Amino acid sequence: MNFAEALRSSGIDARDARILLAAATGFSEASVVAFPEKALAPETEARALDFFSRRRRGEPVAYILGRKEFYGLELAVNPAVLIPRPETELLVELALQRPFSTVLDLGTGSGAIALALKKARPPARVVAVEASAAALVVARRNAIKHALDIEFRHGRWLDAVAGERFELIVSNPPYVPASDPHLADLGYEPREALVAGADGLDAIREIVLAAPAHLDPRGWLLVEHAMGQDGAVREMLSTGGLEDVQSWPDLAGIARVTGGKR
Repeated sequence: MNFAEALRSSGIDARDARILLAAATGFSEASVVAFPEKALAPETEARALDFFSRRRRGEPVAYILGRKEFYGLELAVNPAVLIPRPETELLVELALQRPFSTVLDLGTGSGAIALALKKARPPARVVAVEASAAALVVARRNAIKHALDIEFRHGRWLDAVAGERFELIVSNPPYVPASDPHLADLGYEPREALVAGADGLDAIREIVLAAPAHLDPRGWLLVEHAMGQDGAVREMLSTGGLEDVQSWPDLAGIARVTGGKR
């Protein structure tokens, strides 16, 4: 079997096939396309076919490869953590528009947001909280890989930082309603990192209720949420006593992040 035959017989999206064949062979995607006649060694062919089979069963490419890029950082990922999404980069960009020397990342997962903020602002103290011990293993591995000093805490939301205050709190919490039909397409990812009650807002309610007591004066809370949840989240923040409450759209024009300051 050569590169062209492997791609034709993959049975998956052409882009995914090129990525997986490149990973299986050690060649670049460009080389996979440029040298269609290149023959695969038996062990390489077996690896490529395994990758294709896993993708046909619905396993995300990021889990097959064990990595995902986020905000210029290549991060290790596995089914213990949510795969970082491009839309979450908006949360990082909004955070970096604000002055802070201390920041708390709630529900850090792979560590994506905390690591991106630390890399962009090295002097800042970055604390990252995660309830899943397995996810913390992944996050710590990523911090070591990129030589970024993050204070990791194991616990539930703000319970892990009792008595502490921060100039900025950010979170990409679970926000998918339990009845959302799209959950069927996300079966490989940790349900606890996706689902937050009947309306998808349980985690955000808990965060917004506790966050003001952990914010320095004029400190900001920024929370990612799903399409259509922005109005409810703005109301929560306003009711919680935060000011300058507003929502920001992602590149698709969908209100994706809502925030306010103490």
